[in-house]
This record gives sequence, C-alpha cells and structure tokens, in this order.
Amino acid sequence: MAEKFEEAVRLYNMKRWDSALQTFHDVDTSSFTPEEKMELAYYLGLCYTKLERYNDAVLYFEQVVTGAASPLRICQCRLTLAYIYMITKRPRMAEFELDRLIKSGFKSVQIYTMMAYAAWMQKQYDRAVKMYENALDIDPNNATAMNGLGFLLVDNGTDIRRGLELCKKAVDKRPHSAAYLDSLGWAYYKSGQVNEARQWLRRALDLAPRQKDISLHMKIIIAEAS
Repeated sequence: MAEKFEEAVRLYNMKRWDSALQTFHDVDTSSFTPEEKMELAYYLGLCYTKLERYNDAVLYFEQVVTGAASPLRICQCRLTLAYIYMITKRPRMAEFELDRLIKSGFKSVQIYTMMAYAAWMQKQYDRAVKMYENALDIDPNNATAMNGLGFLLVDNGTDIRRGLELCKKAVDKRPHSAAYLDSLGWAYYKSGQVNEARQWLRRALDLAPRQKDISLHMKIIIAEAS
C-alpha cells in the first residue's frame, strides 16, 4: 500500500483522528487492489466513528460489508455498525447487523450481549433474557452478561433471587463500575433490602453523579423510605 496510507494508520494508532482522517482521504488509490480499497474504507469508517460523525462512518462500513473485504473485516464492520445504531437509538438496524453475523457463523459473548441490549431497547424482555443466557453459555463469568441478565430478572420481577446473585458476581468482577453498582443497588431494592440498596446506589452516584438512571433509582428509594 502507499506510504501515505501507512502514515495515516500510524496517526490513527496515535489517536490523532482528525489528522488520520485527512491523510486517509489524501491517499492515491489509483493502484490499489479491491481489497486495499476496502481496507481504506474500513479505516475511514473508524476515523469517522471516533470523531462521532456516525452517518459518514456508516457509509464507509457499508462499502466494506458489501465489497471485496475479508470475513474478519466484515465481522468487525458489522459489529461497529451495530454499536453505531445502538448509540444512535436504532436498535432494529443494530439487530439486523448482529443477526447477519450469527447466521454467518460468528457467535461470541459480545455479539449476544449486544443483541440482548438491542432487544431490551425495544422492550423485548424475553428475547433479551435469552440473548444474555446465550452469552453466559459461552462465558459463564462474563461480567457484562451477568449484570445485564441480573438487572432484567430483578427489574421485571422474573427471578429476583437469581438476579441479585448475578449482580453481586458482576460487581465482584468490576467493583468500580457505576452501572454494575447501580444494578446491584436496584436488585437489593427489588428484594426488599432498602438499606443495602441505598449503600450501593450511593457508591454508584459517587462514581457517576450525573447518570440519570442512577439518580432516578436513588430518588425512588429515598421517596419510599421517607
């Protein structure tokens, strides 16, 4: 590949997203093979993602998944597309990309936990539980899957006891995660242990004082205790 492309990759690895993007756009692709053009599109998509220019990123990732790219690059692009669609609140599109990966033979904890979250965003709680269970079948000690499944089980009242245990295990693995501490606090609240709930939610708020969901959970607990 051209030296300018290699320089752009170096800038990208240095997290100089703007400079990398400009350098990638300056690359002369006249002698590039189709595979090399797909690699360039992949990196352009990454740069736009880092710069939170998501619509531009989607255009380049779509080129890769429909072009002459390697299966690994297609997998990486579909995962990133799913991420973009979820943070831009398009869970059905995220689910489409993830489903394509599963049908292509790519099955991982990351894919299943993302599928679960996309289902949760659409209030498809049974499907979300199933996806988290699939993730735990692959890795029974995955903190993300334990926290997600635990929160769902307690929030819906499906299995509060198991949900609480899963939330405890997730916090044991990542004790400084505000999201996990929040889930554990909410699980204690749902199990009727209000004092324990308040303690864990206070820890969560100390780590993420502006997180709306944590603040809401704390307000609910304080209102009930008063």
